[in-house]
Amino acid sequence: MNRILACLAIAVAAGSASAAAPPHLFLEELTSPELQLALRSGTTTVIIPVGGTEQNGPHMTLGKHNVRVRALAARIAQELGNAVVAPVLAYVPEGSIDPPRAHMRFAGTISIPDDTFRSLLDAAARSLRQHGFTDVVLIGDHGGYQSQMAAVAARLNRDWANTPARAHFIADYYLVTERVYVRALQAQGLTQAQIGTHAGTADTSLMLAIDPSVVHAEQLAAAAQGGAAVGVTGDPRPASASLGRPGVEAIVDRTVAAIRSAIAARR
Repeated sequence: MNRILACLAIAVAAGSASAAAPPHLFLEELTSPELQLALRSGTTTVIIPVGGTEQNGPHMTLGKHNVRVRALAARIAQELGNAVVAPVLAYVPEGSIDPPRAHMRFAGTISIPDDTFRSLLDAAARSLRQHGFTDVVLIGDHGGYQSQMAAVAARLNRDWANTPARAHFIADYYLVTERVYVRALQAQGLTQAQIGTHAGTADTSLMLAIDPSVVHAEQLAAAAQGGAAVGVTGDPRPASASLGRPGVEAIVDRTVAAIRSAIAARR
């Protein structure tokens, strides 16, 4: 009888702990026991968001990619319902350091070698798999390292072939901004010259929809007039939160669908 009562007490305690599981989406905001509880409760998907620290003209802060990918990863995890978000990888390849090329020509950009980036991403994924995550999702907010992320996921999957774990590089997260979102802006009457490829209307509108504090509105004209000389490709002056919101929704919706499809294919 005593053993039965003890078992019932343990079951009740476990049920109470499960009911009290914190709703946090960010791994770094959880304690280790909280994460263990989440894993036991079925939160077995983890998103590794990759950002970057680079110049974004005179009107957007150096941490644009990091702010954006963290916020969008949280939205994606919330939609999935069984995922947490790992810390953002803020150091990525940005080109030659010495002599400086591309974004490295502008103060504040931080670049790391390609092999260092791949090793960092690989080690983060393996750490998370070691703790019990079975689906490790890689999403990246910058175009320059997409192929490297794909290569890391492929290598992980070769090594994990005989295990329940899989790595999923989700190309759709970035491709939405290059295709679907561009077409949506064109439908609003914007030209490709305005939309741009870096810190133009598209880039700036997404940030205004996610976190307007990242954008210095008083510098929009200087950014447009300075162009490539100040690190801008496009015209950010037409940017607005209302233009950015459809892009945000498209990124979240398509990325969630792609993750679910990748996990279903594995199973």
